[in-house]
Amino acid sequence: MPLEELLGHLQNLAQQSLSLWDVPDGATARLINVSENATYLVEAPGDYKSILRVHRENYHTHRAIECELAWLEALDAERVVTTPGYYIGKNGDPIQTGRVDGLADPRFMVLFHFVEGDAPDESGDMTGGYEELGAIAARCHDHVLHWQKPDDFQRLTWDETAVFGPDPTWGDWRDAPEVTPEVAEVLEKVEQTVRARLTAFGKAPEQFNLIHADMRLANLLEDDTGTRLIDFDDCGWGWFLYDFAAAISFIEDDPRIPALKEAWVRGYKSVRAMSAAEEAEINTFVMLRRMALLAWIGSHIEAPEPQELAPGFAATTARLGQAWMDRIGST
Repeated sequence: MPLEELLGHLQNLAQQSLSLWDVPDGATARLINVSENATYLVEAPGDYKSILRVHRENYHTHRAIECELAWLEALDAERVVTTPGYYIGKNGDPIQTGRVDGLADPRFMVLFHFVEGDAPDESGDMTGGYEELGAIAARCHDHVLHWQKPDDFQRLTWDETAVFGPDPTWGDWRDAPEVTPEVAEVLEKVEQTVRARLTAFGKAPEQFNLIHADMRLANLLEDDTGTRLIDFDDCGWGWFLYDFAAAISFIEDDPRIPALKEAWVRGYKSVRAMSAAEEAEINTFVMLRRMALLAWIGSHIEAPEPQELAPGFAATTARLGQAWMDRIGST
């Protein structure tokens, strides 16, 4: 379905679904972002604002979204980091289901509290922001090690099987735009190297557990009252160090990355220990994430952001991968 047509159906769904919550009369939903999900700013007379997330079809189960909200609540309640609250629907469930003509599948929806604040400025020196990201990540990682997770805890897993396996979550990187035979030859070796190093690294619970998986500066909101962490839609099982890789999504070739990595690690170590072996392996997770993003671009190419990112992304991924293998002495 063409994107413009899809967004028209989703707009109708968002607007008609506001009645599922106690939203003031006259409320309107305006699209502010489309990626995995469609996100809408809901506004009504009297300065009412909220954020409606309309989920991508067949991505998360109802139970998985419940588990996301449970972690949000726990992090906020235990003052690990401030997270957005959410509204309960008129039927007593925070997760509503909506259908609309033109869309074959129903969509899950969550209405979040509007969060005041602005994302940190990414145009200048970002080291302070990355140091804060590292400290927040470490606090979240410490939290999950002692948090009693709800029974039947369902979330996606972000490991080598999710990226390279027979049924990859975001698709096969080989199907992405501009994956030429020359690029594929390099990336096949990158995949093999990442797989081997992650197998050796292992999945001990103090290294592999529940993570945010999209903890970028864009998902921090700051104002005079403090910092809030938003957008837990990708939270799931993964290596703790993957949270740094996610923090530099799409800018892995930026010349500032070594300084940002150093700042993130410094912030992390201010809260939680990181061994030399762990620190030495961070770039493996950067390559795992970069390969996942290449696959994501290919499987979401109908959306504006992947279309914008696609030119040159595969070739740059191969260049980064070859440089990484050269540094670690892999053939």
